[in-house]
Amino acid sequence: MDFSLTDDQKALAQAAADFARAELSDHAAEWDANSHFPVDVIRRAGEAGFLGIYTPEEHGGLGLSRLDASLIFEQLAQGCVATTAYLTIHNMVAWMIANWGDDALREAWVPAMVAGEALGSYCLTEPGAGSDAASLRTKAVREGDEYVISGSKMFISGAGATEVLVVMARTGAPDSGAGGVSAIVVPADAQGIEYGKNEEKMGWKSQPTRLVSFDGVRVPVTNRLGEEGEGFRFAMKGLDGGRLNIASCSLGAAQQALTLSRDYLAERKQFGRELNQFQALQFNLADMATELTAARLMVRQAAWRLDNNDPEAPAHCAMAKRFATDMGFSVCNEALQLHGGYGYIREYPLERLVRDTRVHQILEGTNEIMRLIVARRLLADGVIESLQLT
Repeated sequence: MDFSLTDDQKALAQAAADFARAELSDHAAEWDANSHFPVDVIRRAGEAGFLGIYTPEEHGGLGLSRLDASLIFEQLAQGCVATTAYLTIHNMVAWMIANWGDDALREAWVPAMVAGEALGSYCLTEPGAGSDAASLRTKAVREGDEYVISGSKMFISGAGATEVLVVMARTGAPDSGAGGVSAIVVPADAQGIEYGKNEEKMGWKSQPTRLVSFDGVRVPVTNRLGEEGEGFRFAMKGLDGGRLNIASCSLGAAQQALTLSRDYLAERKQFGRELNQFQALQFNLADMATELTAARLMVRQAAWRLDNNDPEAPAHCAMAKRFATDMGFSVCNEALQLHGGYGYIREYPLERLVRDTRVHQILEGTNEIMRLIVARRLLADGVIESLQLT
């Protein structure tokens, strides 16, 4: 059992850390304050290879593993959590088109997405269908060689500033459940699409979040990914990796918070001593590091399982997402507390880290849904016993 990273993995992490320092760190506060979506920087992330991390090499991506992706996203998130979170979504969209689109669809979109010339949004959540995604109501009615799409999607990251949408729509009967959902690629400027206002959010301010409405939007049937009715399965496969991606963003935020806290406790004095000389504060730092290390191990193990097609990977991805995102928010919140009043002002990044990590407990499936996924799996015979041996 070897937990060490390879030289190649260390080089990937270092490259991501260098990009974060050069392109993200110095601008994150400004982007947050002005709700600015840094499209130019995101396109440069494409030049660095970070927009097709696990897109197969034959389609222009790097073809890296989910473990490699986790290492990269953790480092990038230390520069800007919200922007990195968008990069994870774009990577998922590119990967889905590359894996399940036909040759023409891949050719039309994937090279441009990997290069950063076309950005993507993932359209699953609806105003009335969040955690219960199988009940979505956006429909795609087939008319000859076209689908006519009607409905709306809510909380769509990047919407209004991206070029391509992967839309989950019901192609089956209204009561067809998960089996009646298909995944369809839709140009973001197609006639009949309207975008709502950029939502005023607590965090993730450097990426737009909008409602997307579809009113008789026509796209060729060839824009469908896979066969009719396979969309929900694709969505769940995407979300297994997406949960690890967002967990990795939480790792990066917690790592930054821990580093900032260590430095602050060494610099600040009270009662004639540096704060790091107070045992109670040392204990806080130790607990933060312990929780971060535990979460990192969970995320990396779950990524390894996903890379190796382990049948238990979905449950482990859910466990890792739940634990890492709860931990990320907790560590950032504790770091703010250690900084006292300074942690609460925008001159320091702690309040932004707290705001940005809070939504990680909600998206890619709420942490309550993660518990449900894990609990249902644990009820199967022998699963609890197998945890100690896998």
